[in-house]
Amino acid sequence: MLSIIIPTLNEEKYLPLLLESIKKQNFNDYEIIVADAGSTDKTLEIAREHGCITIPGGLPAKGKNKGAGIARGNLLFFLDADVILPENFFEESLNEFKKRNLKIASFCLLPLKKNKSHYLVFNLFYNFPIVLLEKFLPHAATGILIDEEIFKKISGFDEDITLAEDHNLAREAKKLGDYGILKSSKIFISERRFEKDGWLKTALRYLFCELHMIFVGPLKSDIVKYKYGHYSKNKKDKI
Repeated sequence: MLSIIIPTLNEEKYLPLLLESIKKQNFNDYEIIVADAGSTDKTLEIAREHGCITIPGGLPAKGKNKGAGIARGNLLFFLDADVILPENFFEESLNEFKKRNLKIASFCLLPLKKNKSHYLVFNLFYNFPIVLLEKFLPHAATGILIDEEIFKKISGFDEDITLAEDHNLAREAKKLGDYGILKSSKIFISERRFEKDGWLKTALRYLFCELHMIFVGPLKSDIVKYKYGHYSKNKKDKI
């Protein structure tokens, strides 16, 4: 069984799109766990209507760990709430995961909006680098497949990390098993964080975090002032 774990906070706009994209897959051996950080909108109502297991969450790392704590699957799939999965995603991704004998994997990302310049930015500044560094410096964001035993051995996500706890998880997991970027499918992600905070500011924030991880260690201070859930306040956000 695959356990899909989604941390949420006021995701009534995007969560239905993600859940519908999951329902449309030609794969049904899964459970969906929504770890909610105190939503005040219809997030929990939507999750329950779609048959999800709902539990109290917290910041992303805490929510993911809580979800993993009750998961029944031998393979965990951590997903952000503001994404959509393409057709045949599970069939293609799981087949590649097994063929390559991976223990942890992540994906290239593409923007939800069909904007050529946004596609270029995603490919140039994220997808190309993570594939290039695949064998040397693991990255994992937005969607992470990981063997449940490996996840337990590394004690899950480090809840003291303030940003990029997912990249840190990948680097810790690689010490115990093979890691890879799955090429057979991609994940479509909302650009809201870039539009809300600014493309340049967001890029510089993640670049700083990357350099900090390489030369100092995981970022555990609030120097980048990352806020969870503030994107839902953007009234101009359109899907």
